[in-house]
Amino acid sequence: MANIKSNEKRHTQDQKKRVQNHSEKSKLKTLIKKALNTKKQEDLNEAYSCIDSALSKGIIKKNKANRLKSRLTIAFNKK
Repeated sequence: MANIKSNEKRHTQDQKKRVQNHSEKSKLKTLIKKALNTKKQEDLNEAYSCIDSALSKGIIKKNKANRLKSRLTIAFNKK
């Protein structure tokens, strides 16, 4: 670890952010699986909402968000 105080602070902030991002990604994956398994419209809407919030927080990129929504919709309409 760095000896400079600002680097120590940056390291601590990065660790906190990494934990938050990991939690958000995990939540996103869980909601997508739930929407695919239950085939309920409410679950699909909740997954869309989580994808949009992850996009706005910068956790996932725009193209990935669009791809997830597209694949989720196709799989949801299949059955």
